[in-house]
Amino acid sequence: MREIQVRTPAKVNLTLDVVGKRDDGYHSIESVFQAVGIYDALTLTRVDTPGITLSSTNKYLPCNQKNIAYQAAQLFLKHAHRWDGIHIHIEKHIPSQAGLGGGSSDGAAVIAALNWLLGCRMSLQEQCEIAAQVGADVPFFLTGGTMHVSGMGEILEPLPPMPALPMVIAKGKAGVSTPEAYRRIDQLTDPVHPDTARVIDFLRNGRYWDAIPECGNLFEAATNLEEVTQIKQIMMDMGAQCALMTGSGSAVFGIFDTGLMAQKCCNALHAVVLYAVTCKTLKHSIRIVSRS
Repeated sequence: MREIQVRTPAKVNLTLDVVGKRDDGYHSIESVFQAVGIYDALTLTRVDTPGITLSSTNKYLPCNQKNIAYQAAQLFLKHAHRWDGIHIHIEKHIPSQAGLGGGSSDGAAVIAALNWLLGCRMSLQEQCEIAAQVGADVPFFLTGGTMHVSGMGEILEPLPPMPALPMVIAKGKAGVSTPEAYRRIDQLTDPVHPDTARVIDFLRNGRYWDAIPECGNLFEAATNLEEVTQIKQIMMDMGAQCALMTGSGSAVFGIFDTGLMAQKCCNALHAVVLYAVTCKTLKHSIRIVSRS
């Protein structure tokens, strides 16, 4: 095989709570991750010259060792004892600084694609161990679906998959730096924590419509962005079962009863923000588009 193209999804956090700060300065979280149908497309090509090169449709994306996809390729090749030449092209559709996990998703896609492209036959466990070295959120994208995530993001517990629920995801101009968001979390006094355990209990019992109104994100209190409040209000006014910021921000998702309701809300948001799309929750993650 000379080339492989894959597509890899975004995620939202149905719940996101910070439950402690470790001695090493990192934070412990409790969250429910949900894969959603917004995709980046990655093409990995074997080339004659050893080493890793990278290109992207997004001119603001670093195409060097600062890119998570590049780091993932380095670690995979080192672990596999391979010295192949690999070119990675990233067609970006997942917004950056949005809390949608686009960089982590790209990193996971590189690991999975290289495993297929080079015929390494690494187990999912081996791939997840490499992914955890790349970033805390990266292992999730190797499986996708609905997942209870804890620790620093590396402890994964599969939950019963949600059906394909209609969603709208929207983002204003503001971006949020994750380190800054955690710094603000540390400064909160008496924050109201989301009840992740209650959401998980509903999901385990197939009561996802009961789980959805209970969704919550501690980072909303820390970031306090006017755009987020405005987007949430529009979604709720147009019938969303819940509207919530994802990750450390600044994208907002809303879950709707029907695709038509979601589309109407998306159309309304286009008059207010630059980015608004409809999609659905997913039971899967990375998929092969083509190989040759």
